[in-house]
Amino acid sequence: MLPPAPRPLLVAAAVLWFCLAVTNAKVHHYDWDISYQHKSPDCFEKLAVTVNGEAPGPTIRATQGDTIVVTVNNKLETENTAIHWHGIRQIDTPWADGVAGVTQCPILPGETFTYKFVVDRAGTYLYHAHYGMQRVAGLNGMIVVTVPDGIREPFTYDEEHTVLLQDWWHKSVYDQATGLSAKPFVFVGEPQSLLINGRGMFNCSNLATPTGSCNNSRPDCTLPALFSIVPGKTYLLRLGSLTSLSSLSFEIEGHSMTVVEADGHYVRPFVVRSLFIYSGETYSVLFKADQDPRRNYWATSHIVGRNATMTPSGKAVVSYAGNDPRKTPPTVPTNGPAWDNTAIRVEQSKSILAHPGYVVPVPVRADRTLLLLNTQNNIDGHIKWTINGVSLHFPATPYLVSMKHGLTDAYDQRPPLDTYDHRGHDISAPAPTNGTIGSPVYRLAFDSVVDVVLQNSNMLNNQSETHPWHLHGHDFWVLGHGDGKFDPTADAWRLLNVKDPIMKNTVPLHPDGWTAIRFHANNPGVWLFHCHVEAHVFMGMGVVFEEGVESVGRLPSSIMGCGHSKGLH
Repeated sequence: MLPPAPRPLLVAAAVLWFCLAVTNAKVHHYDWDISYQHKSPDCFEKLAVTVNGEAPGPTIRATQGDTIVVTVNNKLETENTAIHWHGIRQIDTPWADGVAGVTQCPILPGETFTYKFVVDRAGTYLYHAHYGMQRVAGLNGMIVVTVPDGIREPFTYDEEHTVLLQDWWHKSVYDQATGLSAKPFVFVGEPQSLLINGRGMFNCSNLATPTGSCNNSRPDCTLPALFSIVPGKTYLLRLGSLTSLSSLSFEIEGHSMTVVEADGHYVRPFVVRSLFIYSGETYSVLFKADQDPRRNYWATSHIVGRNATMTPSGKAVVSYAGNDPRKTPPTVPTNGPAWDNTAIRVEQSKSILAHPGYVVPVPVRADRTLLLLNTQNNIDGHIKWTINGVSLHFPATPYLVSMKHGLTDAYDQRPPLDTYDHRGHDISAPAPTNGTIGSPVYRLAFDSVVDVVLQNSNMLNNQSETHPWHLHGHDFWVLGHGDGKFDPTADAWRLLNVKDPIMKNTVPLHPDGWTAIRFHANNPGVWLFHCHVEAHVFMGMGVVFEEGVESVGRLPSSIMGCGHSKGLH
């Protein structure tokens, strides 16, 4: 059955928007040197992966319909790299998605690679490393895409700020990856700091053994991030989370926030004091400078979903014009919401609906349904995450290359399971089987509609935690969140929203529950769908979708040169 027809006004606005974007499109060129530099964002000096010497990297700004060209010079000396443009759908450019092992060979030390793609929709997006666990080392930043001149958004504001949220470890990414692969398993542990726009506030006196690497008087960490505001003005905050582990709450002392956009889609506005944000998500919120202008205020981020009491909150200063921006607010920063209150986080997820004037009609039914169960497994003495019993391992030859060129021996030919024993499996107990490691692919009929139900279950320590899932190459409708085990018969009709669901590219799977999404498999290519916790995808928590790869244009030779793709042109 065809989806219901969109309203005429919405269609007219979309056509006008597209025409204006194409007519005035520009090309933005960037030349980036990716290198390790000593940085001390929270006063502890360590090596960070930088863009032109900076971490985070520069914010990319463009208008809908513009083309972005980024020339990446890998100066890491002994380490490969790749950059993913998170939230950009890469229509007609699947090779520019930036995932080593999926859409390209990694960029070798000393080599140069150019990404070229169109930003086809206004909104707030991200970029970050997508090779190994390199994102932990700081290669990331934000992408801001504005509407073309003549187009009005469903909200107004005077000025805007970008807010990039991160977590930060003093241990190197090599130490972390080695521990996750080791026997016995060594987890990364909780972060030492939370960063806001690349700045944190670690107290060096908390170190058991003093070290010259930590100095609270360093000029690059003495002051927190600063947001200057003028009394009476309304501000748009473009928030993005690129944490590697942590789920967060974000708040501005004394000020409420109105959520107006999520992952590039307008939402039915709702007011929060504290916004929950998960790794890979972006939000735009409005707040008015309507408090006492004679003092400064805290903006803070806090870890939720994990008992990370040793990690200090992230802190920034909101300073009204005329105040000394270096002056610390007179209050003590709040501790944020209770870290273990799952109910309020689920409630916020359910509150995010499409703006009434911008509802993208949902196909009435799906052509295929995938029930995906995550379990933590012991596989030959290694702790891995599996989806329906398989822990994803990226092959030496990128999927896009091998599938386009018919290199069938480059990845697993055995099709993965569409479902699991949803009646017999106990999600409140650790996985009863060992599982396997593999590189299978879900081959989706092109132009089909696909439902995916993500089912959470307990880890080997008998606890359940949050998993933010990100789909490359697409936006999806968020049909619903539920507690316990999903029942394909009852829940499919009773709990799913097909009236006004928000579209997103990243969505949380909450503890002891499930999340249902629907997407249109109409973007030719090979796309990763994975948990955005860096340790979890490194341990195999992801799947790969292929759709219409035969209609992908000629692949650039620059994405080849590894595995079985050597010699291909």
